[in-house]
Amino acid sequence: MAASPVKLQFRVAAPVRLSSEEVTIVRLSMTDRSESRLAATVVLALACWLLPAPASAQVAPGVRAGVSVDPDQFYIGGHIETEPLVERLVFKPNVEVGFGDDLTLAAFNFEFLWKFPRRGSQWGFYAGGGPSINLYQFDGPRDDTEAGVNLVGGLENTRGFFFEFKVGVEDSPDFKFGVGFTFR
Repeated sequence: MAASPVKLQFRVAAPVRLSSEEVTIVRLSMTDRSESRLAATVVLALACWLLPAPASAQVAPGVRAGVSVDPDQFYIGGHIETEPLVERLVFKPNVEVGFGDDLTLAAFNFEFLWKFPRRGSQWGFYAGGGPSINLYQFDGPRDDTEAGVNLVGGLENTRGFFFEFKVGVEDSPDFKFGVGFTFR
């Protein structure tokens, strides 16, 4: 069965002024319900990535790569890390795209991390977790979108280099191990 073309409609509202920043609202509507769910997920992910831009002095971007188990994949991605929201709690949303095991997985992870005191060392531990939206694209005609939860632990140094592991709960990859760098 051939896929029907997707009809997109964009409506741009008048810009809204919030303090010194200007925000433009874009409405997206699609005719197919499953495709509109996918579009809503993508729009939400882009909003989470782009909305912190005015506060760029308060966020640090970064890159990451690693391997996952079930599905067995190699992944690459990027993240931003906020300044502490309270005490040592930071928000570190990230996007990871995995390849292998006859599928492509795009994971949008919304993770909160608690950074433990370093006690004079250049290296420190962190732990946390958060929800994820996982877009599975199989080699065959089937695609799937699943919500999941990740538990995260890692070791980072003061210059931004880190090692990280994730344990997936629900519909996330079972285990991930990665390395990355946050530009501070």
